[in-house]
Amino acid sequence: MENAFPKTLLEAVKYFSDSDVALGCMVAIRWPDGITCPRCDSTEHSFVRTRRIWICKGCKKHFSVKLGTIMEDSPIGLDKWLSAIWLIVNAKNGISSYEIHRALGITQKSAWFLLHRIRAAMQTGTFNKFMGPVEIDETFIGGLARNMHRADKARKIHGTGGMGKVAVMGLLERHGEVRTMVVPNVKRKTLEKHVNDCIEPGSVVYSDGLKSYGNLANQFVHNVIDHAEKYVDGNIHVNGIENFWSLLKRTIKGTYVSVEPYHLFRYLDEQSFRFNNRKVKDADRFIKAAQNITDKRVTYKQLTGKEPAGYETSH
Repeated sequence: MENAFPKTLLEAVKYFSDSDVALGCMVAIRWPDGITCPRCDSTEHSFVRTRRIWICKGCKKHFSVKLGTIMEDSPIGLDKWLSAIWLIVNAKNGISSYEIHRALGITQKSAWFLLHRIRAAMQTGTFNKFMGPVEIDETFIGGLARNMHRADKARKIHGTGGMGKVAVMGLLERHGEVRTMVVPNVKRKTLEKHVNDCIEPGSVVYSDGLKSYGNLANQFVHNVIDHAEKYVDGNIHVNGIENFWSLLKRTIKGTYVSVEPYHLFRYLDEQSFRFNNRKVKDADRFIKAAQNITDKRVTYKQLTGKEPAGYETSH
């Protein structure tokens, strides 16, 4: 990117407000080695300046910088799309659709759709396994019982713990990245599978005293901290992943207020992306998300459950 690339939100809004600049920015991010047709990969094309599209000389079809991305078929301009990406990737506690609606001058429904598509770009799945040391923990996400109607509370809440909530598992490589996933339960078989999928055998792992982690010593160097006695014992603790949970819950309760279980993994992707890129500058965080917008199209019907899911099938 050129030296004039924005470093702050104010600079970003001014920078992307110029349609030609916004297009040039997106072209440079998406096609750093030269423009290619998203359909046939041909490098032979001609640019139609009045419509800001290209005509491919290979397949004879036209294409825009949005084709094959999360922005495909969106009437919202690049200036608003790029500003929205900057806002969400750099907002520590997230940003609601109502804030985007007011800030960018689009409808709240469009803002909600736009934000969910950006969260698809913030999904950074990888097959590389953690080498350790790794902290493992689980938590439950859901509405507070005191805010429930009496009938709902009686129906959903029985005793204590995670009744009526969604179970979430997290693995944090110390001084590194976090991975999160929605899980159907916190039983041994469920949690062990994710641990084995994400961590190299023989690595050092830390967990609390949950019985579901009882067999991890067969594959890993397993250290347990019993929270009934203490929270830290030298290097044995899960404070790092618990810190991530506090950031996640602050985002959900403070910004989004309520999250449907159907969409919860998207908010996990969002918070994990920001956490994993917490040490980079705002501009670099923006570029990393913008580079990840291709082949992750999400439709409104998918978001509302009216047709099969898209990128979320990996969860």
